[in-house]
Amino acid sequence: MKYEPKLEKEIMCPIEHGIGIFGGKWKSRIICVLSVNNVMRYNEIKKDLRNITDAVLAAMLKELIADEMINRKQYNEIPPRVEYALTEIGRSVLPILQSICEWSRKHAKEDLDKKLPSCRSCDQL
Repeated sequence: MKYEPKLEKEIMCPIEHGIGIFGGKWKSRIICVLSVNNVMRYNEIKKDLRNITDAVLAAMLKELIADEMINRKQYNEIPPRVEYALTEIGRSVLPILQSICEWSRKHAKEDLDKKLPSCRSCDQL
């Protein structure tokens, strides 16, 4: 059975819309990982993100595909091969994510600064 929200989603401003598409714990990280590696298979994404579950990764990929942020290309091979890559729309959000990363580093409290190291993805954006 598919989940149906009880209330209609009310978006009050464009920021809410954007955060809904690329916000949250995993979506922005998936976008960043794909920006560095260009094309990746499911297991490569999972390995790079380390502690994401299969269910969450599959759900996030489906949502990013539905929002046209990433492409999913399936090859007619045995064993099956599926690759993910950013779309033009997905690449267009990279400067925004880079700005958020820079802002976070600049405004992190001193004790948080040690917990917010520069990630490989941000450094390569």
